[in-house]
Amino acid sequence: MTEVAFHFNAPDKQAYVCRFARKAVRHGARLVILGSQPVLAALSPKLWAVSPTDFLAHAFADEGGQLLAASGIVLAQRLENLPHHDVLVNLGSEVPVGFELFAKIIEIVSATDEMDRQDARTRWKHYAAQGVAIVRHDLKLKG
Repeated sequence: MTEVAFHFNAPDKQAYVCRFARKAVRHGARLVILGSQPVLAALSPKLWAVSPTDFLAHAFADEGGQLLAASGIVLAQRLENLPHHDVLVNLGSEVPVGFELFAKIIEIVSATDEMDRQDARTRWKHYAAQGVAIVRHDLKLKG
């Protein structure tokens, strides 16, 4: 069954996604990062420049081909024709259709954007109503 983890109070969601992705890939996980085209377009250069000496290679789902098949990180606008279903990082405002195909879902919630926080509450309720196991990570407590 799918496990959902909410990571609350991210001061900068995209910076947090980069740190999360670096750690996950180092531990052998393969990620799909789901979001709108503008969100993914802004995230891509950040993944290529995680630090002065580090980058996270990735591919866009609509590129297809061998690069997509070999990529440990896939940026997608929808959950179709993906090369793997390990970990889904949802940067969208809604519960993704087809989320149950993934072993783990990561929901990252802003520390300051009230609309993002409200959308997260709605997603939490949806997952809970489906009987999905939910784990809560408060990033303020880890700071």
